[in-house]
Amino acid sequence: MNELAEELGRSPELFPYALELPTDSVAFIRVKRSEYEQASFLDARLLTPQTSQRALAWTQLGAAIEAAGLDERCGFIFHIGHVGSTLLSRLIGAHDAVFSLREPMILRTFAQLRDEQAQPRAWPDFSARVGFGLRLLSRTFETPQLAVIKATSFVSELAAELLARASMPKAVLMFVSPESYIATILGGPNSRQEAKLLAPGRLRRLHRRIGDAVWQLADLSEGEMLALAWACEMSALAQAADSSDGRVFRVDFDRFLADPAALLLSVLRHFDVAAAATEVRAILEGPDMRRYSKAPEHAYDAALRRDVMSQARAMNAAEIRRGLAWLDRAAVRFAPVRHAVALAQ
Repeated sequence: MNELAEELGRSPELFPYALELPTDSVAFIRVKRSEYEQASFLDARLLTPQTSQRALAWTQLGAAIEAAGLDERCGFIFHIGHVGSTLLSRLIGAHDAVFSLREPMILRTFAQLRDEQAQPRAWPDFSARVGFGLRLLSRTFETPQLAVIKATSFVSELAAELLARASMPKAVLMFVSPESYIATILGGPNSRQEAKLLAPGRLRRLHRRIGDAVWQLADLSEGEMLALAWACEMSALAQAADSSDGRVFRVDFDRFLADPAALLLSVLRHFDVAAAATEVRAILEGPDMRRYSKAPEHAYDAALRRDVMSQARAMNAAEIRRGLAWLDRAAVRFAPVRHAVALAQ
C-alpha cells in the first residue's frame, strides 16, 4: 500500500474539502477531530490563513481509495432547512458510536453538478465519483463508529440517488409543517433574505419536478414564496423516501422538541446504534439543547424558539394564510406537492 493510501485509511484527518473541476482533482485539507466536532459547516468556513491545501487528481485518488480498501458506509440527515438538523447532528454525534459530519462542500458540489447537468466530460461515470466521495466521507476516527452526514438542504435533490446506492444507507428526513416553516422563516431577517436568494433555484427545481413552469416569483407574495420553498424541499424528501426501501426515519422538529428523549433514542436506533435511555438523557442534559447549533457561542433553546415563532405568527398572520392557501391549490393540481404534504402528516 502506498503512502497516500495508508494516510487515507488511517483516519478522516485528510479531508476532501472541495472538487476542483478545472483540473479534475480534489482539494484536501487537514481537519482534526476537535475541528470536526466544532464545525457547523465543512466548507470555506474551515479555512484560515494558515490552512494548506493539497490537490489530488481523480485518477491518483481513486487508485489510493481502492488500495486503502475504504468502504462506503454512512448515514445521512436530509432536511428542508431551518428545522433543527444541525442540532440533531450534534446530539447524535455526542454518542460514541456516531461520527457526525455537517454539510461537506464536496457533497454540495456533486448535487449542483447533477442539478445543472454539467458533469465534466472527463467524468464518464458520475456515480463512481460520488462513490469515491462517500467512501472518503465514511471514514471515522474509531473503528465501531458510523459516519452520519448532515447534508445541505438542496443536496436533497441528490438524496434519492444516494439512498438507491448498493451500500443501502439509512437516512433521517427532517421537516416541520408548512405553517411552522413559514412562521420560522418570517421570524428572522436573515432567514427571510436567504429565502429570497434561494427562491429562483427552488422555483426551477419545483417546476422540473412537476413537469411544468406554472409560477412566476414576481406574482407571489412572501408567504406564497415560502410555501413554494417548503414544497420544493419537501417534495425532494418525498422523492428520496420513495427510493429508500423503507430506510428512512421521519423527524418533525416540532414533535422532536416536544419529546426529545424518545425521538433521539429512535434516531440512534434507526442508525443501528445500541443506545441506552440513560445515554440519551446524558446527551440532552449537555449544552447542545441550550445553544444555537450553527453558532454555539449564542444561547438558544426551545422556549426562545417558541417566543420567536409566536411573534412571527402574530405579525405575519396574513402572509402565513396566503402561503398555506397557495400550497393547498398547488397540492390539488400537482402530485409531487400532494406527496410532499402527505409525507409531513
